[in-house]
Amino acid sequence: MHFVKMQGLGNDYIYVLSQECEHMSEEEIASLARRMSRRHFGIGADGLVLIAPGQDGTDFRMIMYNADGSKGKMCGNAARCIGKYVYERGLTDKQDLTIDTLAGTRGIHLDVSGRKALRVTVDMGAPSFLPEDIPMKDYGSMTGGPVDVGGRKWLLHPVSMGNPHCVMFLEEGEDVHDLAVHKYGPLFEHLPCFPDGVNAEFIQVESRDHIYMRVWERGSGETMACGTGACAAVAASAMCDRTGREVTVTLPGGDLKVFYREDGHIMQTGDASFAFEGEWTE
Repeated sequence: MHFVKMQGLGNDYIYVLSQECEHMSEEEIASLARRMSRRHFGIGADGLVLIAPGQDGTDFRMIMYNADGSKGKMCGNAARCIGKYVYERGLTDKQDLTIDTLAGTRGIHLDVSGRKALRVTVDMGAPSFLPEDIPMKDYGSMTGGPVDVGGRKWLLHPVSMGNPHCVMFLEEGEDVHDLAVHKYGPLFEHLPCFPDGVNAEFIQVESRDHIYMRVWERGSGETMACGTGACAAVAASAMCDRTGREVTVTLPGGDLKVFYREDGHIMQTGDASFAFEGEWTE
């Protein structure tokens, strides 16, 4: 099986054309994702992404599995990598294309030079704060005041970006780099109020146009970056009037430019790059 390892701000996935797996059941692909994603024992990644032909008028389809084999609905960093992959590998000549995801159709724009995609912008869609979209139970009681998680009081800001997120702002003067994310992240991921689990974003507001963020992703643990999480963080920050609508989000893997447009859609721009490729022969 031929694979390509790519990363967007250190959010790394293994990319495989879907025809390589057409003989496999979904359970077998989930098992494959777990084996390939194991660091030190496999290729090592935050998950496995299949690139499939588009349907219902889209150009391509993204089928993603987290490192634990669970299905993921949407990933902004993976979407940028797909845009770079299909353009530079000659699967399309388009600089504006659409991909189908479990979170809906997403538009991608490529800034190119020759056959190189230098920067990729993804229309991440509109955030939702509705509890049924997140989904979230006991919404009022969990967001009406501080909630004790891990012996600390937190104000929860749940957001859906097609997948569930919970944004938490640190106190003024706190440094997110010092936060025990590996302690709090799993506790948030498995809070009973989030029946599908949740991605947890921990935010340090630097200014009206700059935030620092660390993220614990359901099914993958702490990652170097999370595109949907960055968008959820900016949506929550803007709604709480902690930032404006054009924000640089600094993650452990680098910077994302996020623009929360007046029409409700969030645009995300960042890098994507190839790491290596090979043959999986297990």
